[in-house]
Amino acid sequence: MSVFEVLERRGTWVLLKFTGAVALFLLLHLVRIPLVLIARVLEIVLHRVNGFATRVSTQAPAGPVNQFFHSTQARRGEATNVHA
Repeated sequence: MSVFEVLERRGTWVLLKFTGAVALFLLLHLVRIPLVLIARVLEIVLHRVNGFATRVSTQAPAGPVNQFFHSTQARRGEATNVHA
C-alpha cells in the first residue's frame, strides 16, 4: 500500500498520525543512543573504582594504624600507655 493509497482510503489525518508515529519512533531511538553510551561509560568507571577500592581496602597497612601512642611491643607487665 503506497502513501497515496493510504491518503485516498483512510484520509489525511490517519496518514499524519502514522508519519508522526514513525518520526517519534526514530527520534526516541536517536535520543536513546547517547544515553546508552553514557550508561556504558558509567558502568566501566564504577567497575574500575570498585576494583581500586577493593584492592586498597584489602591490603595490610604499611605502618602503624594508631600513630598517637607508642608501639605496644613491650615486655609483659610493663605499662607503655600510661601517661602520668
